[in-house]
Parts: sequence; C-alpha cells; structure tokens
Amino acid sequence: MDRIAIFTDEPGWHGARLRQAFVDQGYACEYVSLTECRLTTESSELPVLIPGFEQTLPDAVFVRGVPGGSLEEVVFYLDILHALQALNIPVYNDGRAVERSVDKGMTSFLLRAAGLPTPPTWVLRDRAEALAIAESELRKGHHLVSKPLFGSQGEGLRRIEKMTDLFWLTSSQGIYYLQRFIESGGQGYCDSRVFVINGRVVGAMRRHGNSWLNNVARGARCEAITADAALQQLAIAAVACLDMDYAGVDIIQDRQGACSIVEVNSIPAWKGLQSVCRIDIAALLATDLVDRHLGGVGKARVRAS
Repeated sequence: MDRIAIFTDEPGWHGARLRQAFVDQGYACEYVSLTECRLTTESSELPVLIPGFEQTLPDAVFVRGVPGGSLEEVVFYLDILHALQALNIPVYNDGRAVERSVDKGMTSFLLRAAGLPTPPTWVLRDRAEALAIAESELRKGHHLVSKPLFGSQGEGLRRIEKMTDLFWLTSSQGIYYLQRFIESGGQGYCDSRVFVINGRVVGAMRRHGNSWLNNVARGARCEAITADAALQQLAIAAVACLDMDYAGVDIIQDRQGACSIVEVNSIPAWKGLQSVCRIDIAALLATDLVDRHLGGVGKARVRAS
C-alpha cells in the first residue's frame, strides 16, 4: 500500500480525520514529527531520513504542523520540506508556502504588493521608531495590534488603545509587528474564516469572539455563512498570491463595509468550521492531494458537489 507522512507533533482530532481520509483514498498514513527527521549526504542512506520511512520515502507528505524553536531549528524543519520537494515528493502545503504565511511580515508585504486590501502594517526593529508609529496612530484615533512575527491562535497578541498601553509594548525576538486594528461592522467582534482548496472556496464561517480576539481556540462562536462572490474572490486571490494548495483566510469587514485580509494560514485548523458545515473538509484535502499530486481519482469530490 502507498504511504503518506503527516508531519505533526500533536495529531489529535485533525490528524485522526486526515488519516481516515487518506485511508479512504487507499493510502496508509504515519504521523511524524519534523524534529525526528534528518538530512544526510551519506551515499548508502536516503538523503532525507524520516522515521517509519527508512527504506523508501513517502509518496507524499501533508504538513499539519511545523514546530517552533530557534532560528536554526525552524530553518532546519523548512529544509526538510524543501529537500523532499527537490526529490519530487509532493509536499502539501510546500515549504515556500509555509514560509510565506508563518512570517506575518512577509504575508502582509505580499498581500499589499498584489494590491489586496490588508490593514496598514509596520515591521521594524527599532523600539523608538515603533513607539513613534504607535503614538502617531493613536493620535489619529486608530488602535493597533502588536503581534509576534511568528505565532498562531491569538498567542502573544496585544491591543494598543491608549498611550499608557505603550509601556507594555514589547518586541518579539527583537522585532516589532504593528498592525492597525480594524473595528468590525455589526454588533460585537467578528470576522470571517474562508477555507480555500485548489483555488476554490469550500466553506466559510463567521467567528464571533468573546473579546476582540476571534480565534476559535480562544472561545469564539462559529456560525456557518455562504461567502458572497466578493468574499470568495478576495480569499481566492490571497491564497493565489501566496501560492498555496489550501489555506484558511481571515477577513474582517469594517463598519463602512470594506473588507481587509488579516491572516492567511497555510496550516489552518478546521474543527470549528467542520462543526457548522456539512462538507467533510479532511476528505476534500485528501482528495485534492491525491488527485493533483499523485494522479489519483479522489472520492470526496462527488460527496462535496
């Protein structure tokens, strides 16, 4: 039986759903941590050593998680993904896509360069300059969000609403990432998560946060929505701009009705979306990988159509 490696440190619900989806496609799966892999140029061994795949490389890999760590560690994990792709092993999403999205500064830059709407953002190292930017924004009546350059699920985010908040302005490993806060339209705090696979929107939900953080991991309530044409086009363009197989795109509509792309996630969770929609997202992901990268004929397309 052909085999697929799922790179993850915590398989959990998502790993179990993916494994079953690939089994349904006729593929065996193994969970592997990137921390356990290695590269070698010793001629008698495979160039990429993956636990459980010592004799032959996997037919494909699904990237469900890239561990954090030092710069050297993260670069090494990405090197594994790049090396596999250089060996013609399909990597879903590939290393370049992960690099572009895990680095919020590059994501913001590429979205802006493509002419897509995203909040004004500043990425810099100098604290005095960061404070000056924050003070200028506050004087203009804008709030800011300070984010770690690398991070997910709302970890490390801080909202800057008044001058005294600047006492708590800290860098993330020496880098300041400041983004103008967008007040969402309607009541309370909300945004939209649009899930895109192979250039097509397969599902969308509105996330209603208990606070200004709308992450499901932080307790946001999920509500299924039908993404209109404008929302779909924006999400699809964002994923195409970052050249991803699939992604979760977070979009906020402000009080004037204008939309801004806040995040593009190359390793998105979908448990919240799955809880409010009828499609099988893991099956769609497995089908897309098998159909486009392994020459198969997936089953989930019929179920989703």
